[in-house]
Amino acid sequence: MPVVGVLALQGAFHAHARALKQLNVEVREVRLPHDLEGLDGIVLPGGESTTMSHLLISSGIFEVLAQRIADGLPTMGTCAGLILLAERVLDARPDQVSCSVLDVTVRRNGYGRQIDSFEADIAVKGLETPFTAVFIRAPIIEDVGSDVEILAVHNGVPIAVASQNVLAATFHPELTSDVRFHELFLNMISSGSTAHSGR
Repeated sequence: MPVVGVLALQGAFHAHARALKQLNVEVREVRLPHDLEGLDGIVLPGGESTTMSHLLISSGIFEVLAQRIADGLPTMGTCAGLILLAERVLDARPDQVSCSVLDVTVRRNGYGRQIDSFEADIAVKGLETPFTAVFIRAPIIEDVGSDVEILAVHNGVPIAVASQNVLAATFHPELTSDVRFHELFLNMISSGSTAHSGR
């Protein structure tokens, strides 16, 4: 049984944990550096990216987490989690940090305020039928690097991407009963991306 951490400083980490447990995964809430030991993968949930950034620094976990991901720990980031992975973040606060492991440019709250939240059925590479994506104050991916694979688009804009050991989405797959996006992440783990996980 793989052991997957869910960053539990702020945001929708409970919903991610619930989805992973449905897939027979051992879930560990990650708040401090030692919580990263022995993980096969980690999920960075949605939430408020600036708040999460500050908590990553104050908890002392940021540098360790960023290094583990850079070393190959399979990682899934959703909404604010994607922002925490991106190399370039537009409209970010000057003191906001990022792991800078995903070659994309994102714009915070690109779809507008919470009142502008919406759902859309989207085609995702690797899934046979459409997936209902929930967008809540979602970022917009404005540019992707050459080594980034686009897995899904909405209105011509990338909304799910993958690169090496990272899977990321601008939407919230954990807010539906459909766990297939989490299955894509587990497939990434089982395919051998755990070589650097320290287990």
